[in-house]
Amino acid sequence: MSGSTFGELFRVTNFGESHGPAIGCVIDGCPPGLALSEADIQHDLDRRRPGTSRHVTQRNEPDAVEILSGVYEGLTTGTPICLLIRNTDQRSKDYGNLLDTFRPGHADYTYWRKYGQRDPRGGGRSSARLTAPMVAAGAVAKKWLLEHRGTRFTGWMSALGDIVIPYDSAEHIAHNPFFAPNAAIVPALEAHMDALRKAGDSCGARIEVRASGMPAGLGEPLFDKLDADIAYAMMGINAVKGVEIGSGFATVGERGSSHGDALTPGGFATNHAGGVLGGISTGQDLVVSIAIKPTSSIRLPRPSIDRANAATTVETHGRHDPCVGIRATPIAEAMLALVVMDHALRHRAQCGDVQLPVPAIAAALGGDE
Repeated sequence: MSGSTFGELFRVTNFGESHGPAIGCVIDGCPPGLALSEADIQHDLDRRRPGTSRHVTQRNEPDAVEILSGVYEGLTTGTPICLLIRNTDQRSKDYGNLLDTFRPGHADYTYWRKYGQRDPRGGGRSSARLTAPMVAAGAVAKKWLLEHRGTRFTGWMSALGDIVIPYDSAEHIAHNPFFAPNAAIVPALEAHMDALRKAGDSCGARIEVRASGMPAGLGEPLFDKLDADIAYAMMGINAVKGVEIGSGFATVGERGSSHGDALTPGGFATNHAGGVLGGISTGQDLVVSIAIKPTSSIRLPRPSIDRANAATTVETHGRHDPCVGIRATPIAEAMLALVVMDHALRHRAQCGDVQLPVPAIAAALGGDE
């Protein structure tokens, strides 16, 4: 299967299936000398893993990562790093009725049309389970970027279904299962999810992710624009149907007199551009927002067809997230980190010797919009 490798200089090849013995990835291109252990990676995997609250799938996977290669005496060697995550709680019997039918909203039909066969157990390669290795790879990228560029990544949920989540403080994000930056709204989010689960239905979500401490100059001016690669990466996350950078679609109603981020000797006045101009990073925060569709695996009967093109009805059983967006925040952070890491290495390779007499101006002086 092609299309399983992400990145150019920091290349991540993803392998495995949802109900296979294990999933994982191979990172090729990580610089040598980075102190790396399983503990550096496990924290982000624990943030993403299933079974952490009643609001997500109850598949109970420890997602314990194993480093099989590329690290010697605690330091990366510059050779491929193989990360393995064993599957321990598969329930393949839950998918026995889906071998000859197709779940609406899923990749079942398109996989069958492309390959002539498919693994129906948990969606096989199309499962969001395959985001775990990308989160693991993203943790490696995050550590290198923090140590060598001072870059940090933060994400949160800004809407759950039709409930908008006002931003209060980043301190709240780690203390609720929704990654919500507002503690006061958590009871409403819990009630909404309980009602959806009882009804057998699902909802979508909006996730925002930012990279702060960004170096200026990452990205290319034409086909390898930093923002184009960010959009490509985010659309590679399961169930993502929309990506905004900076003001995004709100720019339609803005005017050039206000949208263009004014430059001053002390920094940019605003950040409507989301930290990218002409495909190249400005040094401001990267500001990215993604829209995640409602979970397609729902208990309610849905009309579909079978492999003979006959009409049928599909009911999805098993353990599923009523909102896949609940666990998407660490995934979005990881994919943004992988893009920035790849471009940081590409910039170092071509432009590492570029020196300017004037330092880069500071980040935004005003708000983020």
